[in-house]
Amino acid sequence: MATKGNTRHTAAQKAGKSSASAKTSKAGTKRNYSPAAGEYVREEMEEMKQGKLKSGRSGQTVHNPKQAIAIGLSEARKAGAKVPSKPRRKAA
Repeated sequence: MATKGNTRHTAAQKAGKSSASAKTSKAGTKRNYSPAAGEYVREEMEEMKQGKLKSGRSGQTVHNPKQAIAIGLSEARKAGAKVPSKPRRKAA
């Protein structure tokens, strides 16, 4: 005697694909950064940790890791390294 279980299957499961692969295909593509861009970010992070990293216009010391990453990516773009374009903001 067979037990009744959940008989609902998604289209991905019926096609023989795992549900994880179906979810990742909807999410989009992963951003690809060049190794040179990673090197710029690493250098900026080291400067931030040492307290030597300054922001552009104001010249204040940077303490936020996200800001250090943004500065590193900006420097990499200026140098011509492969860095994806900045995300576009949606108009309100």
